[in-house]
Amino acid sequence: MLNDLNPKDFRNIYIVCGATDMRYGINGLSAIIEQKYKMNVFIGKTLFMFCGHNAKIMKALLWEGDGFLMLTKRLESGRFTWPRTSTDVRNLSPEQFKWLMQGFAIDPLIKPVNPKHCA
Repeated sequence: MLNDLNPKDFRNIYIVCGATDMRYGINGLSAIIEQKYKMNVFIGKTLFMFCGHNAKIMKALLWEGDGFLMLTKRLESGRFTWPRTSTDVRNLSPEQFKWLMQGFAIDPLIKPVNPKHCA
């Protein structure tokens, strides 16, 4: 289902970088967003995504106006390429969301370089 979502249908898509305890349910995950990151979870069409320590399980939380929808995806093979070096919340572009769902990194691996002199 997450693979089939059109990311342009969402106002915002946020990922919580680093690892999240996947034992949390809706109340625990929404508390992380509200208390740790001081963000409002009650914004329609806003998807919050979390990933476990082993990067095989991902959960998403969505406020639908009358209640929360929580989606869980467990990969049978492979791992999500999830940013682990930060404990921030990042806003994803629709393109980055598709990359993540396809197993690619959301940050480009090739970075611009400004050499000081040539060989």
